[in-house]
Amino acid sequence: MKPLLTYLKDLFASRRIVGEDRPLQGLLQADTLLRSLISEKKVPGLAITVLKHGQTVFQQGYGHTDLDRGSPVDPRKTIFRIASVSKPIAATALARLVAEGIIDLDASFYTYVPYYPAKGYDFTIRQLAGHTAGIRSYRGKEYALNEAYSIKEGISVFKDDELLFEPGTDYHYNSYDWALISLAIEEACQQHFEAVVGHRVLQPLGMAHTFPELSGDSTPLGTVFYSKNSRGFRKAVPVDNFYKLAGGGYLSTSEDIAKLGQAYLDRAIADTSVISEFLSSVTINGEPTYYGLGWEVSMDKKGRTYYGHVGNGVGGYSNFFVYPEHGTVISILINCTDPKVQEPLDEIIDLILEAV
Repeated sequence: MKPLLTYLKDLFASRRIVGEDRPLQGLLQADTLLRSLISEKKVPGLAITVLKHGQTVFQQGYGHTDLDRGSPVDPRKTIFRIASVSKPIAATALARLVAEGIIDLDASFYTYVPYYPAKGYDFTIRQLAGHTAGIRSYRGKEYALNEAYSIKEGISVFKDDELLFEPGTDYHYNSYDWALISLAIEEACQQHFEAVVGHRVLQPLGMAHTFPELSGDSTPLGTVFYSKNSRGFRKAVPVDNFYKLAGGGYLSTSEDIAKLGQAYLDRAIADTSVISEFLSSVTINGEPTYYGLGWEVSMDKKGRTYYGHVGNGVGGYSNFFVYPEHGTVISILINCTDPKVQEPLDEIIDLILEAV
């Protein structure tokens, strides 16, 4: 790739992306901060893609996919574990199934999965999608579970536990909600969940580098996943995320994730009436949860409205934000378990939004 300054000057001069002459200082400051994350050994590798009104205005790779080999990150090709950014992908498939009349958000989960153990209360697909169904989150070593479960087999991890609260009365974020939704999708469509997502989301949106991580495939396309401790980076423990594919099991590139966000800005997913249900915050007793259906829905510190998701999983950390009033999509992927860099990422995102 071209040096960043040359790349930006060429981009702005030839296409006038921002519509007026603005200094490149903000993007160069963002680049400096991104480089410092590598030079200060805070992350092993990072990819960023930024779209403005559908045009790529900032796209770079930093650091390495494999520290031993020194292979550079390419934002168009380097595959990362995207963790909970998988939820917006699954939510997009669900939205299309709702639009097609195949799944009813307000139907009982048991309508689709009657064999799931009965609880003290019924709960709906909508409540699962908005994390108000009362399903529990990880316990003990479940976060890094390394069992080759199918989606249907995977519910054995939590299916016999009682609900945390009466559905609709509280909010509890977790990935098991989306494991259950993916199972409901499989039963409703009589297809594997990954096939449904492929046909209704990945292929139509041109997300050719997004796919499930298969059991035992610890280094897809050469990417090594790391964890970090006081002594530096080490290879992350083996993990099998397939059973929770919808909640945190997909692999992707920063460019592909940006395509997903742009499809929402282009209103290319489903009717506005359907999408608005997914991108509107759920409320509990009149108070917003700042979460829609598979999407974080909130405002940043400067009052800019966004929807998207942050993801943290074994060997992967991700930021994915869509700023509809700004016409901007930002996708940042890192090949390391929670590297504790959200504060500088927030600063980087702010610099980019001010610049573009």
